[in-house]
Amino acid sequence: MRYWLFVLLTLALAALIGWSTYQSARLLRRWKPDYNLLLSPAENLARVGLLLVGVGLGLLSGLPARALGWGWPPKAADLAAGAAVGVGLSLALTAASDRAIRRWGSAIYSPTVILNVLPTNPRQWALVLAALGPAVAVEELLFRSLLIGGLSPLAPTWLLAVGVSVYFGLLHLPQGRLGVVGTAVAGLALSALFIATGSLAAALTAHYAANVLQLVQAGRRREDLLALEEGGAGGT
Repeated sequence: MRYWLFVLLTLALAALIGWSTYQSARLLRRWKPDYNLLLSPAENLARVGLLLVGVGLGLLSGLPARALGWGWPPKAADLAAGAAVGVGLSLALTAASDRAIRRWGSAIYSPTVILNVLPTNPRQWALVLAALGPAVAVEELLFRSLLIGGLSPLAPTWLLAVGVSVYFGLLHLPQGRLGVVGTAVAGLALSALFIATGSLAAALTAHYAANVLQLVQAGRRREDLLALEEGGAGGT
């Protein structure tokens, strides 16, 4: 009963986060906030709360820590692999996205989300990079540790990885077809890394590195992204 309660609550949490992520993205199609979305105190407090809930669910599962990827301290090799995967994933997805937009036009992607979390000054950069940690940790704890590691007694891990990645991609539907495909591919790569290493730290490092590099690249191309948004991509 303890494990099945964990399954029920984990799926409910995934549905709740999925619904809120999708609705937030839809809202940004009609509303442009005058602050950086990653720097909202309320949202950061909520992320810390979600982290605590996720850890509590992992403990509730009764599974060994290694099944959830909770090895501590993390191995240097896992962190290095995560950093390498994160950098490679970001560069590959950026190149593929640029090519896809040139081929099919700006309507396949909306950069509104990235523009709303992109720092505008050095102080914001420091704050955003700090806030990015809990945001990434929540996603990795849920989508890798709990939904793949935690549900592994019920289904093959690779089947879970595919299902989780498709779900994660669909949550980004308001970002356009390219947003769906890109996030699904990224999710599958992170899931593969989690399965291969058995380390949540490796997946978390990869996710964080990919997002930081994405922000750096977006910062260098801010005007292009603004033009893309104005050119018909629509909101996210």
